Amino acid sequence: MCPYSLSRPGGVQGQVLGLARTLETRGHRATVFAPADGLAAVPADVDVVVTGHSVPLRANGSVAPVNLSVGSVRRGLRTLRAIGFDVVHVHEPFTPGLPYGLLIGRDLPPLVATFHRSGGSPFYSALRPLTRRLARRFAVRCAVSEAARSTAFDALGGTYEIGFNGIESDRFRGVDPWPTDRPAVLFLGRHEERKGLRVLLEAADRLGATTGPGDGGGPASRPVLWIAGDGPQTGALRRLHPESPDVKWLGALSEEEKVRRLVAARVLCAPSLAGESFGIVLLEAMAARTVVVASNIDGYRDAAAGHAVLVPPGDAGSLAQALAGVLEGTTAVLPGDTGGAGSDLDDGRGHWLDAAAGRTSQQSMERLAEWYEGIYRSAVVGHGG
Repeated sequence: MCPYSLSRPGGVQGQVLGLARTLETRGHRATVFAPADGLAAVPADVDVVVTGHSVPLRANGSVAPVNLSVGSVRRGLRTLRAIGFDVVHVHEPFTPGLPYGLLIGRDLPPLVATFHRSGGSPFYSALRPLTRRLARRFAVRCAVSEAARSTAFDALGGTYEIGFNGIESDRFRGVDPWPTDRPAVLFLGRHEERKGLRVLLEAADRLGATTGPGDGGGPASRPVLWIAGDGPQTGALRRLHPESPDVKWLGALSEEEKVRRLVAARVLCAPSLAGESFGIVLLEAMAARTVVVASNIDGYRDAAAGHAVLVPPGDAGSLAQALAGVLEGTTAVLPGDTGGAGSDLDDGRGHWLDAAAGRTSQQSMERLAEWYEGIYRSAVVGHGG
């Protein structure tokens, strides 16, 4: 059960779909219940039950695309009961919509809950003082990180199995990179305050011409900033930083284009200010063999595990310095970099990217599916199945 619309790219949506695909390859029948705003958003390789259209709901400094229709909740519960699943795995279980129906419904399979959110949320407190009592309906509670566990525990109490977010690394292998004749810095995320795009744009204004690893010592060129996604700040930020040879506003990307641009980019920049329980986009960049420059916040430290260049959140000067160092190949934290020229820089970058890609193998969706299999079995056994 995914409470967020599949029509909007997001970390939870990606985790739910990736886990469903992987469970299918492991011999299970996995069905995703989620809102969707048009059939084009529903992936053909996943069995999906559409639970209605979404409406935007502000929460935690973001806008969540959720379904609030009581009729959709009733229909979703009827469908769920009719199919006869062994277990229901609900992600972000205190998000309005079908998750609330699961909390108060009867004659349901055992519920496994996974908490993704970091930082306070009105979703957790909306039903107080009933929230903690309703949470007892979960056979097992999981969290994608220590930050997510802490957030859920503060609101609900209880015990949690701490897992991780998984990544489908195969999607980044053998990919034709998006064409570019300049070093590219890629931003992937919603254009809202907590994602830090304003800070990145200020930092990008400070970058000069650069030659770096892979440029062959050719003429210096300014990097290009690729800005994917949209959000409430898009209009204002585009007026301040209009489209130019150095700044490209890409809008929402298809999954194929996102992967190709990740593979082509020199840097993936994640400048979020707060509220990230685990940065799955960091792992995707590592799998694409792209250097990550990100804010030094709990969720990103956990995701990167020492394989990213981290800077103080909200500090445009430090971010510009870090980006310039990576683009020039002089950042001291890249193993093997000497600040010199030629093969030393290329070797150092290669070692760094090899180590980062190795990190993603530890976070594979296959390993995550295997971990959840154990969780599902314990839920079914505890339920008397």
